[in-house]
Amino acid sequence: MFDFKKYYFKTALIIGGGKSGIDVAKLISKKLKSNIFVSDSKKIKTEFNLVKESEIKKIINKIDFAVKSPGISNSNQVIKELKKNKIPIFSEIEVSLSFSKTNNLIMITGTNGKSTTTYLTWLIINNCLMKKGLKAVLCGNIGKPVSKEILKANKNDWVVMEVSSYQLEDSTYLKPKIAAILNITPDHIEHHGSMDNYIKAKFKIFSSIDRNDFLIINGDDPYLKKIRRKNIKILKFSSKRKADSFYRDGYIWIKHLNNKIKFKPADIPGIHNIENQMASILIALSQHSDYKTIQKTLNGFKGLEHRIEFVKEVNGVKYINDSKGTNVDSTLIALKALGKRKNIWLILGGLHKNSPYTPLIPYIKKYVKGILTIGSAAPLIKHDLKGYCDITDVRTLKNAVKISSKNAIKGDIVLLSPACASFDQFKNFEDRGRKFKKFVRELV
Repeated sequence: MFDFKKYYFKTALIIGGGKSGIDVAKLISKKLKSNIFVSDSKKIKTEFNLVKESEIKKIINKIDFAVKSPGISNSNQVIKELKKNKIPIFSEIEVSLSFSKTNNLIMITGTNGKSTTTYLTWLIINNCLMKKGLKAVLCGNIGKPVSKEILKANKNDWVVMEVSSYQLEDSTYLKPKIAAILNITPDHIEHHGSMDNYIKAKFKIFSSIDRNDFLIINGDDPYLKKIRRKNIKILKFSSKRKADSFYRDGYIWIKHLNNKIKFKPADIPGIHNIENQMASILIALSQHSDYKTIQKTLNGFKGLEHRIEFVKEVNGVKYINDSKGTNVDSTLIALKALGKRKNIWLILGGLHKNSPYTPLIPYIKKYVKGILTIGSAAPLIKHDLKGYCDITDVRTLKNAVKISSKNAIKGDIVLLSPACASFDQFKNFEDRGRKFKKFVRELV
């Protein structure tokens, strides 16, 4: 990790005044005694010096280093001005990790399944460590800013972190002991500019690891199975063929210390969740977790909120909240997991993410009775999917729940899996999912 001691009593600019930005500002203010400026396009309330993005030139000569909040475009005028003046820019996670008391770091990324795998991994490892009087700290893109959580970990504790492509692209000084990449499919192309740039960002997770560390990857993924690194230990999981972890006859099998161990997977739907569990088990065993605790944790695991989450059955119709399905591949996964026959009413839409919806067509033809579109992406969805089932633009999520409840019959499924970002109508995907559940629970 980078040593930030040379920045004691220096002036820092935090780019982005959201939750992660303000939390890292508090951390470096406390640890480095820094003078803090925060830039944001909006007017926000903060204890620090607030500067408008349009006025950044007025203070640029005072700035010694900057910390970039995840998701801010590299075309942002503040970023351009900092680069022009050769002022170093760090990511929120690498700054935060520099103050960690432990080097026991696990980092998990991937297009889909990050949150489920990160949370399950944390559960397993925390359950194992508790027997030794230690703990695992959960943080990162899962909704717990690293800057806020990192000081909770002591020297012999472990940190389990979900990391996004946004966080990785801005980071240089990351060295996890165990890194995992679950899968790679097109996502966030509007931000990264190309698929190649997106992949490069994901691959930064293992750029600094060495022969004492582990890289865990999906052996079925076309991008990941090409990875070759002689100086690191690579473990592969597969739902299709034999690997270090594979799925056969209803069990997850692991090759570990010359033994072949089997685990009964958690009772959650979809082959993607089997893959998530295989990754979690490989990570846990790389950290020397015991078999019994792993199985006990799997037995009690019910999945995450907003990810193929059963909400309620009303008049024989099941309502499923998959608000975390913010890209086409996530929605495809949900349809695969739930699809048995043509009985799904699919709620799609939100803020378009520059990916076509056409990959959904084979599964719509098999499993979907009708599509209800919401949000600004509705015309694009209709353009791509017209002719494969009935598509109705209902505009709002409340309307979608109301109309689907009138059309669905006993045995049907109403699935919110939008394949889009939420920010056109909601604060975030959590807000969207909770409102969906509220509307469902109001049904008579």
